[in-house]
Amino acid sequence: MIWTSVNHGKYSLAENPMERRGLIKLMAGASVTAVCSPAGNISASRVPLRGKPLVPGPKTKVSLAGVSKNAPENAVKQAVRCSTEAATDFSWLSKGDTVFIKPATNSGNPYPATTSPIAVSAMVEILREKGAGRVIVGDMSGVEYLKFSPARLKGSTRKLMESSGMAKVVQAAGAELNFFEEAGWSAFHEEMPLAGSHWKHALMMPDVLKEVQHIVLMPRCGRHLLAGCTLGLKAAVGYWRHDTRLEYHHDASTFNEKTAEANTVETLRKKQRLVVTAADKILTTIGPDKGCIFQPDNGLVIASESVVAHDMVSLAWLLENRCSMPDTEKNGFIDTSKLIPRLANHVLVGWLGGWGQALNSETFNKNTLNAVWDDLVLNHAYEIFGGVPGIVLESSNNMVPVDLKKRLDEMTEFPY
Repeated sequence: MIWTSVNHGKYSLAENPMERRGLIKLMAGASVTAVCSPAGNISASRVPLRGKPLVPGPKTKVSLAGVSKNAPENAVKQAVRCSTEAATDFSWLSKGDTVFIKPATNSGNPYPATTSPIAVSAMVEILREKGAGRVIVGDMSGVEYLKFSPARLKGSTRKLMESSGMAKVVQAAGAELNFFEEAGWSAFHEEMPLAGSHWKHALMMPDVLKEVQHIVLMPRCGRHLLAGCTLGLKAAVGYWRHDTRLEYHHDASTFNEKTAEANTVETLRKKQRLVVTAADKILTTIGPDKGCIFQPDNGLVIASESVVAHDMVSLAWLLENRCSMPDTEKNGFIDTSKLIPRLANHVLVGWLGGWGQALNSETFNKNTLNAVWDDLVLNHAYEIFGGVPGIVLESSNNMVPVDLKKRLDEMTEFPY
């Protein structure tokens, strides 16, 4: 096995894929480790320590637009427009500005394993109408599909986006495509999260973000084998070079805290304006690439200027739809197992840094999500971003059932 040193001290990236014997040794070691181990605006200058009690934050608007099951493309686009225009007045956008749209392209699987192409196309059209000059859509896929090091690149986010159907509609809408790995290992720069974070090193962010004035985040609503859910805050992973992803997975005991803290880097604090999720389809089990696709009779488009408020409502919507599933689906072993995520995280570390790194990586503990308040990523985000947002839900069209809005209100109301 060839090893390539990088500037992150104790971490190194494997240049070649693991040999069969290495993978077997990794899995054996991971099994032993897993079985034997114990189970807005930023208002502060430092990331707070764990364990602080939750405090209420400012009132924060989250816009909902309803969309019927199997609605035609123009109806979905209209729902995106309604929700988006209710969430922001676009006063931040000046004529000719460059806007970066960050979807979720973890794999080449279609929506909802990845972001809705129709929704992204609608957002491109809206931004152009509002005066944007260049609109760039870009991402970097999951490590199971992309091997990236200073000396080697295997896999292609571009091909994955083509497979999911997103690339074609994005280009048809008049946007550019950008895939971070194509610019090379050196086309990334260091950004530090707020002081006091659990990150040991700077996060390596793509240089293309220096060229843009604004970022619109467009995640999906779904489960995640490791994290429990994959919404807006976790979408930051798609920006990172693979040495940053190695630290993220290797130091697994602070996985949730680092997820929240990654959203405090300067580029995201200063340039991210809006978070929009089309969720008329929800990946309700396993994730992020495969699982049960659930289509409620009344789907939603969720939009907010606050990623934390957005994620609270998006998680409530995910949990609402899991309640509508048969117990045999939502209580499947893979979906609820604590052991499988531990093994999977060791494997991910192996893909990123080799099986030696995997064997000495920290034990991953999956976060069980039965309510919005169980999410450790969100709980840490509340501390960082000035308290628990007081969610103000607004229906932006007449297709959001009153009883559904009431349930989402109750699920996201601060637990006094």
